Amino acid sequence: MFVESGRGAAGRGAGLGGLNHLSFDPASNSKSLQFGSLSGACVSESPTENGSDPGKKRKRTNVPPADGGRNLSLDSISMGLPMSDPTAWATAMNNLGMAPMGMTGQPLLPDFDPALGMMTGIPPINPMMPGLGIVPPPIPPDMPAVKEIIHCKSCTLFPPNPHLPPPATRERPPGCKTVFVGGLPENGTEQIIMEVFEQCGEVIAIRKSKKNFCHIRFAEEFMVDKALYLSGYRIRLGSSTDKKDTGRLHVDFAQARDDLYEWECKQRMLAREERHRRRLEEERFHPPSPPPVVHYSDHECSIVAEKLKDDTKFSEAVQTLLTWIERGEVNRRTANNFYSMIQSANSHIRRLVNEKAAHEKEMEEAKEKFKLALSGILVQFEQIVAVYHSASKQKAWDHFTKAQRKNISVWCKQAEEIRNIHNDELMGIRREEEMEMSDEEIEDPSEMKETDESALVSQVEALKEENDSLRWQLDAYRNEVELLKQEHGKASRDEDTTKEQQLKLLQQALQGMQQHLLKVQDEYKKREAELEKVKEDKLKIETLLETLKEQQSIANEEDKERDVTDGQGNESSMPRVCACSQEKECPVEKTLSNSPVKSEREALLVGIISTFLHVHPFGASIEYICSYLQRLDSKICTTEVEVLMTRLQTTFKQELSGVGASLEKKWKFCGFDGLKMT
Repeated sequence: MFVESGRGAAGRGAGLGGLNHLSFDPASNSKSLQFGSLSGACVSESPTENGSDPGKKRKRTNVPPADGGRNLSLDSISMGLPMSDPTAWATAMNNLGMAPMGMTGQPLLPDFDPALGMMTGIPPINPMMPGLGIVPPPIPPDMPAVKEIIHCKSCTLFPPNPHLPPPATRERPPGCKTVFVGGLPENGTEQIIMEVFEQCGEVIAIRKSKKNFCHIRFAEEFMVDKALYLSGYRIRLGSSTDKKDTGRLHVDFAQARDDLYEWECKQRMLAREERHRRRLEEERFHPPSPPPVVHYSDHECSIVAEKLKDDTKFSEAVQTLLTWIERGEVNRRTANNFYSMIQSANSHIRRLVNEKAAHEKEMEEAKEKFKLALSGILVQFEQIVAVYHSASKQKAWDHFTKAQRKNISVWCKQAEEIRNIHNDELMGIRREEEMEMSDEEIEDPSEMKETDESALVSQVEALKEENDSLRWQLDAYRNEVELLKQEHGKASRDEDTTKEQQLKLLQQALQGMQQHLLKVQDEYKKREAELEKVKEDKLKIETLLETLKEQQSIANEEDKERDVTDGQGNESSMPRVCACSQEKECPVEKTLSNSPVKSEREALLVGIISTFLHVHPFGASIEYICSYLQRLDSKICTTEVEVLMTRLQTTFKQELSGVGASLEKKWKFCGFDGLKMT
């Protein structure tokens, strides 16, 4: 069980041969014992060592070692006095200022004067009262205690030389409850060892060796420290001076597997307690877990459907619906119920949008209030700064003292800094509002032209996605048909009729899906063709606009040249040139007067309106057309556009749709038909 500390038994008992003959017998000594006092160092009488005269005695002053050696623990070491000599008891109690009392309570000294050392008002003290014959008066903690002679029933312990350094010890093992005791007398027994070390605490086990050492295991760890206090003491059995009856104790820490195991168990228990405490703390601050979602049933489905209609219980019901869908509760039987619940959830979108709009309105109102308050604060700051500036003028400045002027200038600087900060903040708010307004108003013309094309592209992409989804559904139906065919071969003849009906239904569904798929593909091809046509028309209109611009530029150049020639000509040639110019201008005027398009601006409008109506093959109202044109030019009015379109009857035509109150006029593009007719 015990592991030896590695020191030899012979080495531990070294120095025992140098003990001299001790003529001092504490049992027969009648002289007074000096206990430690509060005033100074304790002085006690002890036999001399190292060959000095045994008959002489010297006084030894116990000085604490410089390196901070162990001090005496008064509550752990019992100081015994011999009970056979009543004179020694009387002397000791007299020195303590107590009335000497015998075993039966009779006074030992009849002529004892209480005024010499006994305080008045204290009753006589019996030496057999607990603690009086063992524990001396308390010693202050800042004053080192003195090792004294320890008397036991079978042996006596003599303290070591106080001037010697304290005995060396090994590193303390974790959870150490076992000590190694070396330097025991050869005639020492376990009873003597128990008698010496039981004063330190409860001894659990003693393992003695034949080589004058042993291992002692205590019940608690602090008892080991008390046992280490006895290291260095010289032990003598009875009153014998034989070498086999004497020794010098060496007490040190020892390693034991039981101590390590108990320490590890204790550490594990503390770790478990710490983990349990932390878990309790985490659980205390952890939010409660949500309640479990109930399983799907028709009754629960109706309850959730009612909750979805209620705004207050909507979030809880939506969570339940989401959990059911993720669990796979949707099948053919429950599909209608789930669709109705999804529809109910969709109906809350409008409410949420309205709530968002209301919150945005509140935020805008709060911004306006903040802006107004900030502007009011700035006005007051301006007034305060104006007061400071007026006070700084010479008319009023000369009447202030130097300290007052300094304070006014400092206040003025602080007010100007604060005013500038608030002014910058207000300007930043206004700048942000202007930027938001400009972002809303200013739009890129190219993006506006491409909106219709992007709409067509988005429709094409939507048709592609629908085509893919239909193809996936078709594959799913085919798989179901194959599964039904496999089950058809395994089932009995009674179920053939029902399976045939199911197959027919599935075949009909497949045929319907195929037809729908073909329709979608045809529509997809038509939309692609329309998109290509729109692109071609756009290119044609662009080329037409370029040619019109070139013709206009050429006509302007010719007019300039004519003006130059008119200024340089002679008076005789003037009628001829005028006649020629009139002849040349007459066809142009005739063509301009005959053509319905009178300016380049109208030609641009015709091209843009033609492109817009070509994208809308079913026609568009005059208000819709004007709203589109006003994005490009806000000066365009409805009457101007309508007059221009009525003049171009071969390019645009007006149709009436609807009946009664829903009667609506729509314009359509018929330029291609008019081109064929002309």
